[in-house]
Amino acid sequence: MKRPTRAKLDLGPLPHLLGYALRRAQIAVFADFIAAFEPLGLRPAQFSVLLLIDINPGCKQSDAADALGIMQPNFVALMDDLERRGLARRAPAQTDRRSHALELTDKGAQLLGKARAAVTAHEARVTQSLDAEEASQLFELLARVERSLQAPDSDS
Repeated sequence: MKRPTRAKLDLGPLPHLLGYALRRAQIAVFADFIAAFEPLGLRPAQFSVLLLIDINPGCKQSDAADALGIMQPNFVALMDDLERRGLARRAPAQTDRRSHALELTDKGAQLLGKARAAVTAHEARVTQSLDAEEASQLFELLARVERSLQAPDSDS
């Protein structure tokens, strides 16, 4: 993927601010993901939901939304689209009829198989400048940053 030409401006401290650096990396990663998944008609959140349902068949809709950090109204709209496309379905949960259990359809499972191959190639491109140890360190460091911001405030 060819990068657009940018003006040569002094960015000052921006490249050394974690939020800025993470956002720039996220934009690049998502651009590659979107290009790789365009033939499949999947966006990142849709892929995540299909993968989560495949790994956790029958999970409750509310649990899936929480696990992925998607607000409930947004998750409902996302599931509406996946159902409309015949990729997933909601069924009454056996333990709580007010809840929905999520399942992949055969069509969803087939598409997810293609998506898994696409994500493997995408991940290889994203980490091509890292060796295996560096890639592992990157994941650990990102997880540590996330955990540090989710930790309860010890000063309260």
